[in-house]
Amino acid sequence: MEKTALFALGITFLAGISTCFGAFLTFFTSHTNKRLISLALGFSAGVMVFISFTEIFPEARELISSAYGGSKGYMLTLIAFLGGALLMAFIGKLFPSKESPHGVQYIEDRENKEKAHDYKRLHRIGLFTAVALTIHNFPEGLVTFITNMEGASFGIPIAIAIAIHNIPEGIAISLPIYFATKSRVKSFLYTFIAGIAEPIGALIGYFFLRQYTSNLMIGVLLASVAGIMVFISFDELFPTAREYGKHGEVLSGLVAGMMVMGGSIALCA
Repeated sequence: MEKTALFALGITFLAGISTCFGAFLTFFTSHTNKRLISLALGFSAGVMVFISFTEIFPEARELISSAYGGSKGYMLTLIAFLGGALLMAFIGKLFPSKESPHGVQYIEDRENKEKAHDYKRLHRIGLFTAVALTIHNFPEGLVTFITNMEGASFGIPIAIAIAIHNIPEGIAISLPIYFATKSRVKSFLYTFIAGIAEPIGALIGYFFLRQYTSNLMIGVLLASVAGIMVFISFDELFPTAREYGKHGEVLSGLVAGMMVMGGSIALCA
C-alpha cells in the first residue's frame, strides 16, 4: 500500500477510535457539558457542509465533466450526491426511530435509578446502538479515507469533524452498557468495535475500488461522499446539537466551523 493510502488509513483510524474517548467520559465524568457538546457538533456540521459544497462537489463535477461534458457531467454529479444521501437515509431506516442510535445520552443518567431500573433493557439498547453505529461508521470511514487520499488540506479537517461527532456516539454506546453490566471492559469493547468499523470500511473501499480507479470513479465517489456528509450534518449533527444546547450555540458552532474551514482552505491555496 502506497504512503498516501497508509496516511489516509491512519487518519481514518484515529477518527474512528475517537468513539473510545466518549467511553472514557462515561467512566470518569459525573457531569455532561451540554454546551460544549452542542458547540462541537455544530462546528462539525459547519465544517462538513461547507467543504461538501465548496470543495468536494465542485471537484467531483470537474472530474465527471472531463469524461461526459459540462451539462451531463453536472447531472451525473448531482445524481451521485443524492445517491450518497439516500444511502445514509436507507441505513437509518433499517432501525426503528423510537430507539434511534443518535438519541441524546447524559452521563448523569448513570446514577438515575428511576430511569435505569431495567438493566436488561439498557443492555439491549446499548447493543442495538453499537450495531447501528457500526453499520453507520462504514461509509464514514470511506468518507474520511477518500478525502485524505485526495489531499490532506481538506481531508484532515473532515477527519477532525468526524472525530468530534464520534465522541457522543461513544457515550451513546458505552453509557447504557456500563450502567447495565458495571463492566468498563464490555462497554469499552463495544465502543471500540463501532469505532474500528471506520478504518475497516476504508480498507474495504480501497482494496475493492482501487482496480477501477479513474477520474469518473473518483468523481462519483467524491460526490457521494459530499451527499453522505451533508445528510449526516442535517439528519444527525444538527438535531443532536439542538437537544444538547440552545439554538444560538448550535449556530455559533456552525459559523465557527465554516470560518475555520474557509480560512484553512485559503491558507493552503
